[in-house]
Amino acid sequence: MDLTYGKCWGSNKENSWKTIMVLAYQSLGVVYGDLSISPLYVFKSTFAEDIHHSESNEEIFGVLSFVLWTLTLVPLFKYVFIVLRADDNGEGGTFALYSLICRHAKVSLLPNRQASDEDVSTYKMEHPPETRSTSKVKTVLEKHKGLHTALLVLVLLGTCMVVGDGLLTPAISVFTAVSGLESLMSQHHQYAVVPITCFILVCLFALQHYGTHRVGFFFAPIVLIWLLCISALGLYNIFHWNPQVYKAISPYYMYKFLKKTRLSGWMSLGGVLLCITGSEAMFADLGHFSYMAIQIAFTFLVYPTLILAYMGQAAYLSKHHENAAGISFYLSVPEKVKWPVFMVAILASVVGSQAIISGTFSIINQSQSLGCFPRVKVVHTSDKIHGQIYIPEINWILMILCIAVTIGFRDTKHLGNASGLAVMTVMLVTTCLMSLVMILCWHKPPILALCFLLFFGSIEILYFSASLVKFTEGAWLPILLALFLMTIMLVWHYATIKKYEFDLHNKVSLEWLLALGPSLGISRVPGIGLVFTDLTSGIPANFSRFVTNLPAFHKVLVFVCVKSVPVPYVPPAERYLVGRVGPSTHRSYRCIVRYGYRDVHQDVDSFESELVAKLEAFIRYDWTRGAHGADPSSNEHDDAHSSGSNECRLSVIGNIRFSHEPPYEMDENPQPASVSIGLPSVESVTDIMEMGPIKRRVRFADDDEVSGGNEKEVGMRQELEDLWDAQQSGTAFIIGHSHVRAKQGSSFLKRVAINCGYSFLRKNCRGPDVALRVPPVSLLEVGMVYVV
Repeated sequence: MDLTYGKCWGSNKENSWKTIMVLAYQSLGVVYGDLSISPLYVFKSTFAEDIHHSESNEEIFGVLSFVLWTLTLVPLFKYVFIVLRADDNGEGGTFALYSLICRHAKVSLLPNRQASDEDVSTYKMEHPPETRSTSKVKTVLEKHKGLHTALLVLVLLGTCMVVGDGLLTPAISVFTAVSGLESLMSQHHQYAVVPITCFILVCLFALQHYGTHRVGFFFAPIVLIWLLCISALGLYNIFHWNPQVYKAISPYYMYKFLKKTRLSGWMSLGGVLLCITGSEAMFADLGHFSYMAIQIAFTFLVYPTLILAYMGQAAYLSKHHENAAGISFYLSVPEKVKWPVFMVAILASVVGSQAIISGTFSIINQSQSLGCFPRVKVVHTSDKIHGQIYIPEINWILMILCIAVTIGFRDTKHLGNASGLAVMTVMLVTTCLMSLVMILCWHKPPILALCFLLFFGSIEILYFSASLVKFTEGAWLPILLALFLMTIMLVWHYATIKKYEFDLHNKVSLEWLLALGPSLGISRVPGIGLVFTDLTSGIPANFSRFVTNLPAFHKVLVFVCVKSVPVPYVPPAERYLVGRVGPSTHRSYRCIVRYGYRDVHQDVDSFESELVAKLEAFIRYDWTRGAHGADPSSNEHDDAHSSGSNECRLSVIGNIRFSHEPPYEMDENPQPASVSIGLPSVESVTDIMEMGPIKRRVRFADDDEVSGGNEKEVGMRQELEDLWDAQQSGTAFIIGHSHVRAKQGSSFLKRVAINCGYSFLRKNCRGPDVALRVPPVSLLEVGMVYVV
């Protein structure tokens, strides 16, 4: 589950069968926990409607036929053979599809997009030639701004439903597993089901802060034992009760079922769709494993065991019509093994719940990176396993809501209706985004994407409508939750964009910064000043407010922009874009720190030391470039120039180490790989890629290779000494403390959203200083009022 596993199928060395099989085994506990426990409640939820069993078993065989074909068409054909191929540098999920679309078409609403972002190695992909029909779809999509917003709303809807699934799956899986007590104990113990379920849920959420990796080695064996258990029970029930159950493979039984049951049969499909809950996890967790590992695990183990489990239950029910009123998974379990199966079922339900809770944390963290969710504390629970995080606020909110739902519903039918609607909405979103990926990224004919959309979309809409019609019987919960979360996300995203536009229109000219000096009563104090801003060019307004109220700023000034790039991760060697602001004598710099939507943000200590190292590397490179014909004092032009011109003066500084007095040698004919990644010796070799039309490789040589003592080398050493002295004096973090309010004359809806909604969210979420882990002793907050 290391980051390198995400692309292991592209490497001959790592693509060994041993590695693939180990990954396939590990995927059982992480990917298939939710999907494997669905036999606990599918038949119980389906036959909760007013469906009477006849001696011909047409109802049972019809439901079984629906289950078999749904498992075959959606998880197997749609996900395993099609959707899993739409990976974003090995990553999967809703945001992976959205980032792919944003890279191939200009539909992103993030305002700080730069042309230099396209030079990130994870941004580039090989594609077939673009067709004329594909180009037309792309043009229409880019031309209409309303489609950009609709696309984002679609992605956020899928995100909200994933959160809803994270709330409902633990409730229904644990509740159904514990409900086996009703068949194992006397009738008066049925009231113990809800308290025991709540206790298990509290324990489950209380253990989240330890991280999945602490107990991860337990997960795969539990799911494997559970799968073998339900398949063995299925085989026993098939041969013992009704070997003719295999006839349900014929789709004709689906037609007979709907023809006989009509409206009640259609409504019961809301229970059938529960057999594919957890299918989305195969795609969402793709980055932890590989396409082939997930494909092997599902095709050769999970799929056949689930088929046997459902066929076995149907075989038992076909011979026990007297139990139709109280259908339960445990009825088909022989008496001698009921208690062991009960214990394994509870453990399997906990594993399945763990997987969806971890997925909820992950997708909320990705929403933060897009500026669509208020800042929350993100704790990375593993230094070795990529992407395992824990969000305390979300964890406890989910726990409270999950317990409330369990106590409030106390019924598998209502829980199943709610869970089914959430699951099917996520799948519909994936189908819509996937059709766009086929056109824009794979350059397939639009008619092929339309066929994909119509075929799988019609299946999912059928199940979606069956769940939606049960609005009053539990389906209202995910809809209400989605509306609430969508409102939060859209308000936060809207205010974030408006704040950026305010900063863009009120940024200060470069001449104003260069004019600051002793003649105006402005002094330079020792130390490094890090001015955090969302702008990728220009001088932010919060710095002018800072200088106006405190007529001094640091000898070394760095304007830092931490931004998100629509890729899953940015290689460390390409993370820092560094350039000058003003001449070299001014000692002012710009640093753009780029993260992907799955990247781990650094803590402030490592960030501060690494930033100084990048500045040092840039100073050496810039003076070296000046020694070969470029002016080392070249700086950002005035704000009247476009941001693109400024970007050409920013350089990517790789992960390198320098001695204090290295001379240089220029290589004007670099190899295709222009960024240092995995260099054999970081002490002697480095690559620096300049963001311009000409990319050059800089190689640091030995002292005897170049002549020293020239004037520019003295200037470089002086600038480096100033940087080191400033570092010894300390670092101050200058962050804007924003207050946002709507303009006078704004619409009522905007005033409510900004003055009430956003203000409430900003006051009750973590501030930027906490999100950036800035120590209070080094923090300088500048109050800013944004009128948007």
